[in-house]
Amino acid sequence: MDIAITAMPTVCSAPPICCPPRQEFRSPLQGTDRAGPGAGFLMPDAESLWALRVFCCPPGRQVDHTGRHMKEETHMQVDRRKIIIIGAGHVGSHAGYALISQGLADEIVYIDVDRKKAEAQAMDLFDSTVYLPRRAIVRAGDYSDARDAQLLIMAAGPLADMSKGETRMDTLGVTVAILKPILEQIRTSGFSGIILSISNPADVVAHYIQNQLDWPPQKVFSTSTTLDSARLRRALAQATGVDQKSICAYALGEHGESQMVPWSAVTIAGKPLSQLRRERPDTYGKLDLDAIAADGRAGGWTILGGKGSTEFGIGASIAEVVRAVFGDENRVLPVSTLLNGPYGQKDVYASVPAILNRDGVAEVIQLDLTPEEQAQFDASCRVMDENYRLALAM
Repeated sequence: MDIAITAMPTVCSAPPICCPPRQEFRSPLQGTDRAGPGAGFLMPDAESLWALRVFCCPPGRQVDHTGRHMKEETHMQVDRRKIIIIGAGHVGSHAGYALISQGLADEIVYIDVDRKKAEAQAMDLFDSTVYLPRRAIVRAGDYSDARDAQLLIMAAGPLADMSKGETRMDTLGVTVAILKPILEQIRTSGFSGIILSISNPADVVAHYIQNQLDWPPQKVFSTSTTLDSARLRRALAQATGVDQKSICAYALGEHGESQMVPWSAVTIAGKPLSQLRRERPDTYGKLDLDAIAADGRAGGWTILGGKGSTEFGIGASIAEVVRAVFGDENRVLPVSTLLNGPYGQKDVYASVPAILNRDGVAEVIQLDLTPEEQAQFDASCRVMDENYRLALAM
């Protein structure tokens, strides 16, 4: 058979006749005098392959002058980490800075009833990205921007007025009034991601948002005692002289006055604090646990009274939660989530250790509380449940 080999085109027009790599073929163009198994079989050269149209590629694929497939340009698919922050006040702005400074967001959109303030905060933050390690876009927007966002941070609502003796729970009525039009906008925006609420009273508000939006419970939760636990670890570090990163301790229940500390679960370098207290009665045994718990619980009020707002601690706490979610870390952090069964609770949001990943709250970790600790936790949950019922009636 005579086959004329002409100049090879730059685009492969061969039909997709697929052959395994390095397979031997009986070639009509070449032969061999080699005896033994496989005699008469050899790998065809490039011209033979081209002439026989033995290519394993779709039509139109680029080939080089030898007939080999050329490397195609591909564009890597990268999911943009887009976050909506509702509320451009002290907490919302510091949340944004913590996220961009730690490289946890590619785009942040601020939404606030005060559009001018949202624009100013966004511009200030965007300016800072010039000198940050990672690029991020920060801008003001509206609820239509939520459609393709993965996470929404609820930071709308008032601060408790210390001059009037208000607690976080006392702000519930004002916060619910602010939330109602916001939730309606979220409902119609097309947003379907995770909602992280930091508005106070944190646990009750998270439950209210979940109920009003009929959102999957695992996708609505609050930072709640993530921050209180950090304050507790700081207080323990100051009392023991051990670095707070070597201490594992949780404040549970309410992000507020009824929170409790399960001391039976506190460890230092992996060793139970209760054991250290028995082994070292002159040091650890003299720790005033009630005073340490009170120090952690009062940390927010000390900061609020001194400078008018809390900012950096909550910003870092938000960043830790977002890192666990976007990084799909399966990391355990104390967050407020819906309890139906764990800790003997039903239909109540309370802060407990939970595994966080890209789906939100993947699992609640059940600690073995002592009877006294369980009673304290139950009391905290009753406070939140009562106020949640009040919120529904507002």
